[in-house]
Amino acid sequence: MGLGLSVEQSGRLVALVDRLLLEPQNLTAIEDVGEAVERHLADSLAGLAMVELSGPRVLDLGSGGGFPGLVIAMLRPQIAVTLLESEQRKCAWLTHASADLPNVRVVADRSESFAMRERETHTTVTARAVAPLAPTIELAAPLVAVGGHLLIWTSESRVQDRDGAYAARLVGFDPPVAHRVEPFPGARRRILVLHKRAQTPARYPRRPGRATARPLVDNGSVMR
Repeated sequence: MGLGLSVEQSGRLVALVDRLLLEPQNLTAIEDVGEAVERHLADSLAGLAMVELSGPRVLDLGSGGGFPGLVIAMLRPQIAVTLLESEQRKCAWLTHASADLPNVRVVADRSESFAMRERETHTTVTARAVAPLAPTIELAAPLVAVGGHLLIWTSESRVQDRDGAYAARLVGFDPPVAHRVEPFPGARRRILVLHKRAQTPARYPRRPGRATARPLVDNGSVMR
């Protein structure tokens, strides 16, 4: 992927995967180290090949086990990384795993309420395995600064998601641009990059749970 990693950096990243797999909380369904390196670590690294993933402030939406947020923080110490996660047990893991990373902040909150405090203040927002495309775009948009970017990890089959393009237009993004990445052999992955061209209307995001329960769809009407 064109990323130059030192032996020390590679070792720290693999150690992170080891720690994740040893956690008793079942933060991942993957049990094999090699598979986890491919599907979590290499998949996260693919985002760092995107020039749009830049600082000074990056927010990882629904950070879960910390991919790609912890990977970004480890390899880009000059970037302030916020790991936003609503589940307390996952936040406990993220806090533990980032204890030696001074550029990381772990926030236990829903994106809808967090956006009320830090609206449109992040240069880049990343979203990997968060929700279907339209809800992810709605939840992320209020967090992205105008002129910034949203990066969404997705599968090849979801690239032509009509509702995702519709949602992007409603919340201030240019149409998604799909980048094909192959973080491991046989991977059929895309990273969607959305540029924030305008402020997100104040009505977004809707109240907690609404984005996934009633997603923005291209049917000629705006969901409320």
